[in-house]
Amino acid sequence: MERPGESRRGGRGCLLDLPWEDILVPHILCHLPLQQLLSLQRVSKSFQSLIQLYLANMRCFDSSQVGSAIPRAAFVNLLKDNEVLQQLALQNCSDWLTDRELLPVIGQNHHLHQIQLKGCAQLSRHALVAISLSCPNLRQLSLAHCEWVDSLSLRSLADHCKALEAVDLTACRQLKDEAICYLVQKCSRLKSLSLAVNANVGDVAVEEIAKCCPELEHLDLTGCLRVKNDSIRVLAEYCPKLRSLKVKHCHNVAESSLSILRSRGVELDVEPPLQRALVLLQDVVGFAPFINLQI
Repeated sequence: MERPGESRRGGRGCLLDLPWEDILVPHILCHLPLQQLLSLQRVSKSFQSLIQLYLANMRCFDSSQVGSAIPRAAFVNLLKDNEVLQQLALQNCSDWLTDRELLPVIGQNHHLHQIQLKGCAQLSRHALVAISLSCPNLRQLSLAHCEWVDSLSLRSLADHCKALEAVDLTACRQLKDEAICYLVQKCSRLKSLSLAVNANVGDVAVEEIAKCCPELEHLDLTGCLRVKNDSIRVLAEYCPKLRSLKVKHCHNVAESSLSILRSRGVELDVEPPLQRALVLLQDVVGFAPFINLQI
């Protein structure tokens, strides 16, 4: 097999003449779409060796770059030699991804700081335990619509991944206030947290979030029916860096608590009562009367 640095066309050089590990892998191939890189493997044995080297050294893997639905065998083959991943996004693997495929990847990649598992419903709590034990530097984790997440596996995450800054627990309906409180007590650096679509989350969890996470910037409580005004007021008091709050379909949260945040410029996903009334009126009669909202 031809080695990098050897001329392949007499006195003329070509792409493969460049140093692979110093130039091609870190500075050139990283800018090409993964799907195109995989196609290059068919060009020659040298290109196949080069792409295999790249796959073993890539820092970011996003399954959506391979195609709309990456096959199970292809996923296993692509990551079997990689031990340096920092970002892993597998939302396109949700139809077939199980612990059997994921755990070996997690077990050999201890530098992961961002993991996206949105909608991966066939995993189990063992996947989250494996992540917590293998990824101590984890910063961002999305477990949206992973209903297998339970309080015990979340406690393991909180105990071992205290550098977490963003966690998405949307529709993780097994989790209750106690589990959320434990998470935020251990992971006080959180800047973004989603607890949306979980009717088990109430004021106890929200107040603990407010008191434990002074750096919090984004909180999603959409559809958390047990959240009330009192906890929103505590949130306003303890989270001066809050930039956005979602409380749509939180029927017990009123403008009396939201107005404090609104006056600070916090982005809210519900309009003030008068504005909502004008929108409804416009929907009914086809136009809205002129009203000076600054009065």
